[in-house]
Amino acid sequence: MIYQTFAELYDELFDPAMYQQWLDFVRRELPDQSGEVLELACGTGRLAVLLAQAGYHVTGLDLSDNMLALAEQHAEEADVPLPLVAGNMLDLSEIGEFSAVTCFADSFCYLQDLSQVQTAFTQVAAHLAAEGKFLFDVITPYQTDEIYPGYMYNYRDEERAFMWTSYASEDYAHGAEHDLSFFIWNADKQAFDEVSELHQERTYVLADYQTALAAAGFSKVKVTADFGRSTPDDKTTRWFFDCQK
Repeated sequence: MIYQTFAELYDELFDPAMYQQWLDFVRRELPDQSGEVLELACGTGRLAVLLAQAGYHVTGLDLSDNMLALAEQHAEEADVPLPLVAGNMLDLSEIGEFSAVTCFADSFCYLQDLSQVQTAFTQVAAHLAAEGKFLFDVITPYQTDEIYPGYMYNYRDEERAFMWTSYASEDYAHGAEHDLSFFIWNADKQAFDEVSELHQERTYVLADYQTALAAAGFSKVKVTADFGRSTPDDKTTRWFFDCQK
């Protein structure tokens, strides 16, 4: 139950403006809404719901049952159809073919290594229709090496508190660790319940992503910054990819 609360609070505290920017990116790069879209690592379904409201036929896939439960709740509240699948992006053998696949919020950066990233890209390619689009983002080495180390964010109200502290990884290059702690007031105990998670992210130089995409069969790859609105430079914090086989 406490981890369901964790998912709910994480969902509430995430910047809602980013979902709108991801939606705008998809609408620019995927103007045709007639096909089926797979939202990988859909989380609590905030973006998937926006896509459905915009006219896309979207299916959400996530590894977390807690996240999928919230995604179902959000879809019901918005009164939009949103098929949901519990699954792992490293093995999509149980799903069908899609005209587009999306994956945002640097979800690929939570995979263990570049080999797993390669596997995920290959799985996407295997379930993407001819001429289909693969849209995703990842954080850059500039984000992990320069922005995250020492980053802190704290939030508190009468019933809960949230602490987020980020560090550079000591185990591998271009990695970051995020120490997330929630404190939820328990009226029965007259004390705060604490739940904490350590999130680990890892990214790679742009050439590594491009090589992995090529190996997966993507021959057309466009990389941008600022949700597709600008050209990347050495201080870009997030790369956006628009790929086709």
